[in-house]
Amino acid sequence: MSDDGRLDELLKLCEEKLPGSDLKLIKKAYEFAAIAHQNDRRASNEPYFSHPLAVARILIEEIPFDDVSIACGLLHDVVEDNEEYTTDLIRRNFGDDVAIIVDGLTKIKELFKAAEINQAENYRKLLMSIMKDIRVILVKFADRLHNMRTLDFLQPDKRKRIATETLEIYAPLAHRFGLGKIKWELEDLAFKELNKNAYDEIKKKLNIKRNDRNDYIDRFAEPIKKVLDENNFKYEINGRPKHLYSIYRKMIKQNKPFEEIFDLFATRIIIDTDNFYDCYTVFGIINTLYIPVPDRFKDYIAIPKVNNYQSIHTALIGPEGRVVEVQIRTKKMDEVAERGVAAHWKYKEGNVTKDRNTDDYVQWIREIVESSGSDDLKKNIIENFKLNLYENEIYVMTPKGDLKRLPLKSTPVDFAFAIHSNIGHHCIGAKVNKKIVPLDFVLNRGDQVEIITSKNQHPNKNWLKFVQTQKAKSDIRKWLNKEEDILIEKGKEIWEKRLKKLKISLGENDIAKILQRNKLHHMRHLYQMLGQGTLNIETVLEEPKPKDHKMNAPNLEFEDFARYARGTGGELVVDGEDIKLMLSYSKCCNPIPGDDVAGYITTGEGIRIHRKNCRNLLDKAKVEPEKVISIRWPDVENTSFIVGLVIRGDDTAGMLKDIANTIVGYKNTSIKSISLDTSDSFFEGTVTLYVQNLEHLSRIIEKLKKIKGVYSVTRLAETK
Repeated sequence: MSDDGRLDELLKLCEEKLPGSDLKLIKKAYEFAAIAHQNDRRASNEPYFSHPLAVARILIEEIPFDDVSIACGLLHDVVEDNEEYTTDLIRRNFGDDVAIIVDGLTKIKELFKAAEINQAENYRKLLMSIMKDIRVILVKFADRLHNMRTLDFLQPDKRKRIATETLEIYAPLAHRFGLGKIKWELEDLAFKELNKNAYDEIKKKLNIKRNDRNDYIDRFAEPIKKVLDENNFKYEINGRPKHLYSIYRKMIKQNKPFEEIFDLFATRIIIDTDNFYDCYTVFGIINTLYIPVPDRFKDYIAIPKVNNYQSIHTALIGPEGRVVEVQIRTKKMDEVAERGVAAHWKYKEGNVTKDRNTDDYVQWIREIVESSGSDDLKKNIIENFKLNLYENEIYVMTPKGDLKRLPLKSTPVDFAFAIHSNIGHHCIGAKVNKKIVPLDFVLNRGDQVEIITSKNQHPNKNWLKFVQTQKAKSDIRKWLNKEEDILIEKGKEIWEKRLKKLKISLGENDIAKILQRNKLHHMRHLYQMLGQGTLNIETVLEEPKPKDHKMNAPNLEFEDFARYARGTGGELVVDGEDIKLMLSYSKCCNPIPGDDVAGYITTGEGIRIHRKNCRNLLDKAKVEPEKVISIRWPDVENTSFIVGLVIRGDDTAGMLKDIANTIVGYKNTSIKSISLDTSDSFFEGTVTLYVQNLEHLSRIIEKLKKIKGVYSVTRLAETK
């Protein structure tokens, strides 16, 4: 066929598939590309222009979009293959839209030329190109599809690289943009190249069973057709093609042979209707004809997939007890399933319009790009990009019944950020199906999730280890970076002011000793801890002092004391509610009423209560902050808490009297017990007393420390 004949055929296809398209634009692009490639050859030795012409045909027949995308399909290799042809030349001849798309396509090709598939910046540029104009990726799909169809003429190493790219990037991208048919073919072609033995074996077994499969589907569909005809439905029933790569993937995932995987027959019922309710009617009809398989019903009409796919999925027990998978959808739904984003664009008389679903296809790309603006975040773009390519989703509900769509393995933190960034920032716990769970709890389809917030809660870097959504990752990183800078600046200010006040000048050796003593690696870490209050500057600067006096522990059984003290405090309040949970008290800090406490969710042992300043709790919070929850003693008026104190000092006459008078003399504080042990002119004693709150206790301690001869007053702790 002559060039003119091929052009006539192309224009005829455009008139048929895209009536009203700008044929002059397409003709001009055809002639421009034909001249540009007139001296070029493909690896097969055929004229190179056969490739852009094939790409244009794919865009007309398989992804019908608009005349601009077809023109770009013809021109997509012009700039890359010819030095005298530039983007500016394309712009002057075809306008800005065509120039932007061709430029984007040229850059994508350049990105993956040198096997740089894993470089984050290349991914970023790819996504930026798609954001500028969605037609960039549609033309690229057509380009990649034709390259895969003609892969045999390339060298083995190049074939493998292109097939790997296709399987890892372009096939999942096609799925994400709803191009089901394109996605399946790309996968199967890549599979053929990367594992030809497995490909050939599965294909052979499918062909052997084809006739039996078709005969069985005909028998299965016969009673369905009869009832649908009686109810005046317009419909199509056909067997659903099985794709080789999907079968192979199931065999690997389930570790089963072909015969066990391919035990399901599949069919699709497509209804010619604009009323989606008809799909449910048909679903009800077929359930009266065949027994449905429990737990195999999925309603993607009420809750579409992330790529806007809609259909009812079910499984029925057909003749001879064989299981048949059935999909029910309207013609429009079928069009969207096959053509994805292109199905949401309407082309008529040279005008392109889109429905509200179109923006959904690129919103996730926008979020990925925007969240990776700084250099330290760019490294995450590959992970986020690949994560968001795949469909695996669950649907969970708010207490009011609103549905949220999340990736598989999502957690309450993902759910919180999906509601609102502010909810995510202050998420301290969650109730899943009315039960308290840790923040790293993996949600399941249909879970009801209630987020518990606290104004004192903030994101923690450990959240990044388990969150799944791009929004959660992005918001957490942004907050952490901002908060870290604030804390470092605050800590630096505290440090410099204190050194200036003390008139201290520290050298490198002094700094090194301080960092080593406090188990820190660098000054930024020190500043950060000072800024957040986890380190006290006085403690940092203070030289460790040896203990001069060692005495035996006070003669008081701590467990008896603690048990009695907790009995005076009432039931603990968990997450602001009086929730009956399995609670236990930690041995490391032995909290009692009056202490500021927090709960740690253990595995199988309920919630363990710690003092908030407990070193063990602080260490756990660094590793698993999601397991630390808010807990407090109940607010009860006129209630006193029992507290134990250990007092040490010089054994002087009247010391016992001074201690007792000091305690009783402040707000008539009641003493439950007091005892002193002396040795070598020193004493160590224990006092149990009743206090109203921690402020009351701190004032008592202050007054006891002022007694002449007393050198330490501390809270009673368990004897180890």
